[in-house]
Amino acid sequence: MQQQGRGTNWVMVLLIWAAGLGAAAQYGKIAVTFDRLPQLYPNVGAAIGWAVSSVGVLGIVFGVVAGLFVSAFGYRRTLVCALLLGSLMSVLQAVHLPFGLFLLTRMVEGISHLGVVVAAPTLMAILAHGPARGLALTIWSTFFGVAFAILSWAGLPLVDAYGVLALFGVHAAIMAVLAVILHLALRDVPVPARTRYPDLSALPALHLNIYRSPYKTAPAAGWLFYTCCFVAVLTVLPPFIDESIRLHVMGAMPLVSIAVSMTIGALLLRQIPGVAVVQLGFLIGAAAMLWLWAMPGHWLACMALAAGFGLVQGASFAAVPQLNDIAAAQSEANGAMAQAGNLGNAIGTPLFVAVIAFGGYGALMLTVALLLFCGAVVHQSLASQRRRWAADSF
Repeated sequence: MQQQGRGTNWVMVLLIWAAGLGAAAQYGKIAVTFDRLPQLYPNVGAAIGWAVSSVGVLGIVFGVVAGLFVSAFGYRRTLVCALLLGSLMSVLQAVHLPFGLFLLTRMVEGISHLGVVVAAPTLMAILAHGPARGLALTIWSTFFGVAFAILSWAGLPLVDAYGVLALFGVHAAIMAVLAVILHLALRDVPVPARTRYPDLSALPALHLNIYRSPYKTAPAAGWLFYTCCFVAVLTVLPPFIDESIRLHVMGAMPLVSIAVSMTIGALLLRQIPGVAVVQLGFLIGAAAMLWLWAMPGHWLACMALAAGFGLVQGASFAAVPQLNDIAAAQSEANGAMAQAGNLGNAIGTPLFVAVIAFGGYGALMLTVALLLFCGAVVHQSLASQRRRWAADSF
């Protein structure tokens, strides 16, 4: 498929977005079936929480530099190979490996996940031009929420009928089909020339340069608290919601998050900075958790929580170019977001499983509320640092 003039190839944009759905399902396929996993792996106790978060382990280590490796390997090749690797890991998971090997496949799956989430938005930005680029990346930011909604509404009935392993098998097939389609479709898409692989000895200095800057660090700092809560809450909250409405509430939450991000969030971003919208989202989320503490499982409080998540989600991506006007700095800030996101996803579920075991439902609600409140506070602290940096530059 060739680009026509400077128009936007929306078919290709949506195909790449579909690859993002497959990557999000690498978390979601475990999160939505979390209460069924003890049937597959009894007697592993709280270690079952690592079934969700182990995907993020390699992203924690390589998140910042993933963009450099992807640029050297090639964006098209990375996306296709990442999808194929993800498909292979899902095939292995579908044969019901022992728990230790299952966790190993989840860690390898993290390479696949990182490859997709780094290569896909870059390719989408190449395919979209002018104002369409912002819309394309807003669509990209919905990939986690849409994937969780699809898994809740279509994946769980499949699991009810055929079991958890069937969901793994279907995920493997979808990833393989997407890999073949994108291999063929991306051949005529112009991409940046491949670069040299980064010098591994320079990586510590690169990390230090990024994390010393309150401009590059701010989006990642908020993203850490968001990702720590988002997947983990969707994983551990369902048992505390009345069974008669559970499926509808859990399927609606990601969609409410997306709707708020693309409507209220987009309107707010025209008036106030992205960081301020992120802070508002965190505070709404913290208030919703206190509401859920007072009224356990209330569906409206769940929707309020989803709305808060939606504001954080879209505005965090918008904050990157607002705080960093140079392309290289934006790339570094996005790499920091990838690293922080994987760290948050890795921490969240095991932490919340342990909190529930120690203090029950109330402790869970208060812990999440505290984390969301801390997300707003950290942004405020980094804003103060930026003001000091600006003052010192004169």
